[in-house]
Amino acid sequence: MGKKITQQEINNIVWKACDTFRGVIDPSQYKDYILTMLFLKYVSDVHKDKFSKYLEKYDGDKERAERAMRHERFVVPEHCTFDHLYENRNESNIGELINIALNDLEEANREKLGGEDGSGIFRNIDFNSSNLGDAKDKKTRLKNLLTDFSNSKLDLRPSHLAGNDIIGDAYEFLISHFASDAGKKAGEFYTPSEVSTLLAKLTKSAPGARIADITCGSGSLLIKAGREVGSDNFSLYGQEANGSTWALAVMNMFLHGFDNATVRWGDSIRNPKLKEGDALMKFDTVVGNPPFSLDKWGADEAAADPHNRFWRGVPPISKGDWAFISHMIETTYEGKGKVGVVVPHGVLFRGSSEGKIRQKAIEENLLEVVIGLPANLFFGTGIPAAILIFNRGKGANKNVLFIDASQRYEAGKNQNKLREQDINDIVDTYRRFNGGELEAGVVEEKFAYVATFDEVKENEYNLNIPRYVDTFEEEDAIDIQAVQQEIDTLEDELAAVQQEMKSYLEELSL
Repeated sequence: MGKKITQQEINNIVWKACDTFRGVIDPSQYKDYILTMLFLKYVSDVHKDKFSKYLEKYDGDKERAERAMRHERFVVPEHCTFDHLYENRNESNIGELINIALNDLEEANREKLGGEDGSGIFRNIDFNSSNLGDAKDKKTRLKNLLTDFSNSKLDLRPSHLAGNDIIGDAYEFLISHFASDAGKKAGEFYTPSEVSTLLAKLTKSAPGARIADITCGSGSLLIKAGREVGSDNFSLYGQEANGSTWALAVMNMFLHGFDNATVRWGDSIRNPKLKEGDALMKFDTVVGNPPFSLDKWGADEAAADPHNRFWRGVPPISKGDWAFISHMIETTYEGKGKVGVVVPHGVLFRGSSEGKIRQKAIEENLLEVVIGLPANLFFGTGIPAAILIFNRGKGANKNVLFIDASQRYEAGKNQNKLREQDINDIVDTYRRFNGGELEAGVVEEKFAYVATFDEVKENEYNLNIPRYVDTFEEEDAIDIQAVQQEIDTLEDELAAVQQEMKSYLEELSL
């Protein structure tokens, strides 16, 4: 057996393959072409690996091997394989051939690769699109793409991979890099890895848990929340409103080996798809990074919501934050469910209908912790965000923990980043609070404070973090005498330079 392929090698090859599209179409679009091709290559290589093993087992009996293959994870018709497309890379209609292959692959695996309405995950991608240039340019680009993915080092057969998670992690690597390239549009499909890790640790689920993300993007946060369980005993559920992003999430689940994950396409507020019969499905843990202050989220339909999610109040038309939070709370199990959600700071203090909903949630003793994050962590927005944890099994403890982590980060060129130590400090403080170890009052100066229910009530249910965590930095006293002396010295130096300049100008007769 040859040398096994490493994570770094896959990452380098697939990242180089993006050169085919750079400067032609936007990264938020070309990610779909690259990630779909990675998925097709992986499915084809796994199929090839399995088939060769069955041929060996049945002494070269092709018919028996093909019969056995029908019970495998994916059925891959011959004309749908990557190898078949690569062999036809010089055909003038190669874009059309790729579309047919994807469509027929979907048909052959309808239950796995289709949405509940029967349409499949590749419906939003067109390899024959005029976006890829005129006929000649398109053909060249697709040939280059197939050639890059045919790289002998990109043998994705499981027997050639140096670890089980390599393909899933290559997919994550690509998504995170597309996010940094795509700028503002990245927020639609990706939560920065460190924020996902923090949220997953804060909401750590017990074995057997049902875990959901109702704005799941490409699914990275949901996968992290699952992995945090520490065993394979959990089930994942997601919903995503954007069709091409939903497709990425479905592929992401397969590439990570979560074949039984349920990911639906649709608007979770207007059209929640995660249901049992007519009722909303309930979960042990719901995590999410919903769109910040979404306008026109569906307020007009909310008052008559058949699931009664907005009984605490209907959020304003132009700000959907509390609509998502209300949905998340209502879909967790009573008495034990946990919600972890990323929000803009306005959610903590805005008044009117939002203030009333916030008050009710606090009075019900659902709110457990408010965490202020550093600015510039998220793609496409420099504003700092916060994390809220709601716990429906909070018990008798009516206190709320406030953490100001806004200064805990490593500064980056484009993006700030939470360090491992920052994540650990936040999670450790939260776990101590959760375990009943922290008394009301200052836990750590300028970082953490435990507020009683009465304090929050006195603050009129305003959760703005500086009301609880004092981060005021006293400026050093100014020594007026020393400052005056420095000014005098500078003035003397300036006079000397001006005198020197004057003598030079006289010399030059200017």
